[in-house]
Amino acid sequence: MLLILIFMISSISCNKQELFVEEPVVVVDDDKPDDNGNTDDDDDDDTDATLPCDFTLDNVAPNSTIIIDCIMDLDGQTVNLPENVTLSYEGGDIINGTINFGDGGVIDGDLMNSTLTFTGSSPQVKDPIFVFDPDRWGIVQGQTTSEIAQENNNILESSMEKVKKLGVTTFKIDEMDAYFEVGKVTSKTTNQNFYATVEAINVPSDFNLEMTDKTHLRVFPNDAPKYCLLAVRDASNVTVKGGNLYGDRDAHDYSSGGTHEWGHVMQLHAAVNTTVSNVKMVNGSGDGIKISSLRFTFESNYAPSHNVLVKDCTFDSNRRNNISITDGYDIIIENNLLLNAGIDTPNSKGTNPKFGLDVEAVRASDGNGGYKHYERAEDILIRNNTERGSAAGAMTVHIGYKVTIEGNRTENSIGYTYTHGTKIKNNTITAGSSSGSTAISGGKNTTTGSIYDNEISGNVISGFDVGINVKNRDVLVYGNEIRQFLTGILPVNLKSSRIYNNTMTSNRDKSKGIFINVTSIDDVVFENNNITAKANAIKVTSCNVSSESSNYTLTFKENSLNSPSYTQIRSSKGITFDDNSFNQGIEVYDSETIHFDKNEITTSSHEGIYLRDTNKNIDITSNTIDVSSNRDCIKIDSSTSTSEVNNTNNNCI
Repeated sequence: MLLILIFMISSISCNKQELFVEEPVVVVDDDKPDDNGNTDDDDDDDTDATLPCDFTLDNVAPNSTIIIDCIMDLDGQTVNLPENVTLSYEGGDIINGTINFGDGGVIDGDLMNSTLTFTGSSPQVKDPIFVFDPDRWGIVQGQTTSEIAQENNNILESSMEKVKKLGVTTFKIDEMDAYFEVGKVTSKTTNQNFYATVEAINVPSDFNLEMTDKTHLRVFPNDAPKYCLLAVRDASNVTVKGGNLYGDRDAHDYSSGGTHEWGHVMQLHAAVNTTVSNVKMVNGSGDGIKISSLRFTFESNYAPSHNVLVKDCTFDSNRRNNISITDGYDIIIENNLLLNAGIDTPNSKGTNPKFGLDVEAVRASDGNGGYKHYERAEDILIRNNTERGSAAGAMTVHIGYKVTIEGNRTENSIGYTYTHGTKIKNNTITAGSSSGSTAISGGKNTTTGSIYDNEISGNVISGFDVGINVKNRDVLVYGNEIRQFLTGILPVNLKSSRIYNNTMTSNRDKSKGIFINVTSIDDVVFENNNITAKANAIKVTSCNVSSESSNYTLTFKENSLNSPSYTQIRSSKGITFDDNSFNQGIEVYDSETIHFDKNEITTSSHEGIYLRDTNKNIDITSNTIDVSSNRDCIKIDSSTSTSEVNNTNNNCI
């Protein structure tokens, strides 16, 4: 009895202690084998999710979790669920019917499909990342008909809209290769007009579309003058990542006439806070991607694209341009590969403009010397892209403002036309086998007031006939390295500009460093340029000869000039050479108001300064001239009156 009493007291004491100790968590090892060597996982593997369910959704209790590991065919019926019911996917499916959810419902995204609809309170998906299975949703892959391709379009767009309403933010597509009809008016359009981005596959706002290298979306061949395969239309906070998008350029029907140049693979149409990355866009009958606005700038409901980023994409063989920007601001285009824009293919000819990238808004004269902008493209950064094989050129700003083209590698030309505040800088431009004649074209041969305050700097240019052609006014051209040219820099109708700290080197036959030919130049300074050329370091012909330009000025200051032949000034006016270094002589023909001051001239094969034919108002002062014994430091033809020449304080060696 004493032993029993001691045991009972000890037991009661332990129980009192356990009242104050948290009950330990018991972990069940699901993989522990039974006496026959089987595990719980082996039992799970025996479940066949393709078999019909042996239960229904009738009379489900609130706050339940229903595991779907079988096929539940609702047979067209509607089932009603109470509040806070979760439908959890474990390999099964619910098909052919409607689920009327109570409040707080949750569904696994893997259970959604094209035959299942929801009513009542919208359920939330368990995971905001949804993986789209094209077979579950009814996408027909491979060659098909226009009608089925249209249904593919409807399914993909409506699927994105449907899952977004349930809380999905990322829509993933892996393996899929399908055609989509985008060339016909359908019920998407509310009137008889054809709106290409309405008929496209549209990505909704606040949404991420992610595709892989195995994802292929193709335009079903059509005869529409304009179309769009994938669009972000009047939407914001969108990303499109990955995938392969194909236009129909070689299968397109062009027989109705016209250019058919508006068949775009993708369009950002009043897109805001939108990123497109790692997408391949090829063979559009128009552009690879177009960035544009809804409506015109002067309309009250004008909606431009802005805060747009296009990066790490590949564009190839689009029939018009690879990238077009017609309207928008705060746009970045970076790290893209631009290939073969506008080239001819065996089944279709390219169509203008044929650029890797084209900024080209629409404007018209307002009749008062200004412009009415229907579209406006500005504050655009085009950075670190690679271009090859474009039919007309790599990149151009035809009409746009404050555009920076920086750090790109191209084998075709970069340029601007109607712009101000645009910079072309730090690009590497190396001529390809079929490149055009000019590496950088700056401006237009016109006196238009809308081309000014532009910059061309830090570029490395190799192998073009003309390195830089620069026009108009208020331009800075500096720090460029130009190699293997016929003409290094070609200024035309240029005013109030500085061209400085450039290096030009070429051993091509007849090459000229700076060539000014039959034009007017005013208030322009060439300073501290280092020029080596095969023919002339500087050649000026017929500059400032009109009555309008009679008082224009052109200055060469502190340049280093090297060539086997002389610097030539012919039939020109208003030119000053100060503090330059010449390794050959200078010849001046039939020119007026030419000034040489403090230059160093060294030559063994020419006169130092040779005034040929008739010249007027020539100053030659304080120069150091070193010539061989059989040459003259300064030689003046008899047709030039000595009264027209101020020859003072020169040092002849």
